[in-house]
Amino acid sequence: MKYVYIYIGIINMLTFLIFGIDKYKAKKDYSRVSEKALFFLCFIGGGIGGFIGMYTFRHKTRKWYFNLLVPISIVTAVYSWYHFYKVLMNN
Repeated sequence: MKYVYIYIGIINMLTFLIFGIDKYKAKKDYSRVSEKALFFLCFIGGGIGGFIGMYTFRHKTRKWYFNLLVPISIVTAVYSWYHFYKVLMNN
């Protein structure tokens, strides 16, 4: 179970940082991180980091689909973590 917590922490920190890097790249007109990559990070467990990154860096907050899908990724992750925990505790 310890490794699950480590994974959750790392993926959320990584997602937060990638949102920040993408905002920096947007300001400097550099090559950007794709929206698919941002969503992928959110849906593999980094939704909380993505949500915090969106509002910390004020990045992608005007896009309705980010305002919808990032919170959905959080709900999906929490639901998955809960059921994963339940399965582990029953075995």
